[in-house]
Amino acid sequence: MAAADTAIATASPPAAGHADPARVLRVDYRTDPSQYRHWTLSVDGPIATLGLDIAEDGGIREGYKLKLNSYDLGVDIELYDALQRIRFEHPAVRTVVVTSLKERVFCSGANIFMLGLSSHAWKVNFCKFTNETRNGIEDSSRFSGLKFIAAVNGACAGGGYELALACDEILLVDDRSSTVALPEVPLLGVLPGTGGLTRLTDKRKVRHDRADIFCTVAEGIRGERAKAWRLVDDVVKPNRFAETVQARALALAAQSQRPAEAQGVALTRIERVEHDNGLSYACVEVTIDRAKRTATFTVKAPDLAASPAPEGIEAIVAAGAAWWPLRMARELDDAILYMRTNELETGTWILKTAGDARAVLAVDAALLAHRDHWFVRETIGMLRRTLARIDVSSRSLFALVEPGSCFAGTLAELAFAADRSYMAALPSNEDHEPVVTLSEANFGLYPMVTQQSRLARRFYEEPGPLDAAHAQIGKPVKPLESEALGLVTAAPDDIDWADEIRIALEERAAMSPDALTGLEANLRFNGRETMETRIFGRLSAWQNWIFNRPNAVGEKGALKVYGKGSKAQFDPTRV
Repeated sequence: MAAADTAIATASPPAAGHADPARVLRVDYRTDPSQYRHWTLSVDGPIATLGLDIAEDGGIREGYKLKLNSYDLGVDIELYDALQRIRFEHPAVRTVVVTSLKERVFCSGANIFMLGLSSHAWKVNFCKFTNETRNGIEDSSRFSGLKFIAAVNGACAGGGYELALACDEILLVDDRSSTVALPEVPLLGVLPGTGGLTRLTDKRKVRHDRADIFCTVAEGIRGERAKAWRLVDDVVKPNRFAETVQARALALAAQSQRPAEAQGVALTRIERVEHDNGLSYACVEVTIDRAKRTATFTVKAPDLAASPAPEGIEAIVAAGAAWWPLRMARELDDAILYMRTNELETGTWILKTAGDARAVLAVDAALLAHRDHWFVRETIGMLRRTLARIDVSSRSLFALVEPGSCFAGTLAELAFAADRSYMAALPSNEDHEPVVTLSEANFGLYPMVTQQSRLARRFYEEPGPLDAAHAQIGKPVKPLESEALGLVTAAPDDIDWADEIRIALEERAAMSPDALTGLEANLRFNGRETMETRIFGRLSAWQNWIFNRPNAVGEKGALKVYGKGSKAQFDPTRV
């Protein structure tokens, strides 16, 4: 990749025993429109158009060409960034049209040759990030009034159709050749990996028998049949396609609450310093201990002495991307993505905070007071999606509440997202004991993909413990009381603290990472089910398993032989 191009990925020498190039590729999720190779973003009043024109030679890795608008991780990184630009830099946009700039092809999905060359971890992480970006489209539709139309102007298959499924409406050109298809089962021996099957049934209410046919017919379905089966919302003749898309986009825009005249906020580049054992940002510090296979994330509260908090909505908007909750969310999001992709063997993330709780609570008060303002609403959305990314990360999450911590309001969500939280009790020095402080933000401002707050998930929505927690809003809750209220897992005293934490981390590192991934995914999403929890649950279980099976990735598996002129050979045993 030329230096002038986006710094999405750089190669580093392979570590001992790491022959797979996907394991030594350092992926950078930071980009901007001037560096895009695959997407074009244009804005016309209330309508933004995301045009897909994938550069064949623009793969994030070597060894394949992105033909027929097929995509890889680099394409999705640009899409994620483009969505962020629309949210923050173009607040007057109310409808986004996703279409193709190539003739007769919308998107053929994830590049099959890329998948065939990739390690299991690369494939699953790729599917997960793609899923999160599709979920982000639906999140903006649900919470921000930003609506999406897929203007399918050519063949649309696999991940391309899954991108369309994430939109509010799908319009298909009726040119007698354009189809929609999910051909993964018949062609590749795998499943639609970014929520395709779940969105067919849960979102579009496609009858299961028709969905069965659709997902086993490689050539797809077109025209009026696609509409009758609810695979698309409408089919339109080519000579009316552009005007119909425009009319539907304007109709959806008329329903949105996004402001018509507001000035956007520029998303400046996320600045970080990479060093041998971690990452440093303004608001986030990541320290890696590779010997213990842990990474410590420390999120810092605003420093009011160095930079006073903006007062009033005008000052908040003027602060822009430097406003602490947005800056912190963007930095934490970048750190999560970096660590998830580039540090596969760092299996336990230790979540810490530092700073003045009063500063965080003041930010929470501003978020709640101005939550109907477009910029604050989008900042809350960024925080919500970043916290959701923690929820679905395949890492063990331990929160440590120590002296100097700042688990207050928004930052307390980190503790509630953790698999376990430990709080240091200091019976001999109670004046220096850490505290947990709740705010109204902990009771619904950042719903999980279950559409529950993390405290509601924690207490199974039982009124007793939720009411007891709610009664503590604004009060510093000390360790033993936090343990009694269920806000933390345990509160060891200072005599036992170091040994208890050490033993817990060592025990975790000794367990099977595969078993832990399954355990954590099951326990984090207890109780209420939604389309999103089913998507991630099925991705974790079925796609994870299928991606490992010889029928897909064996020497004569469908993914390995695709495009080589030979036929896949399947083991007929049902497992």
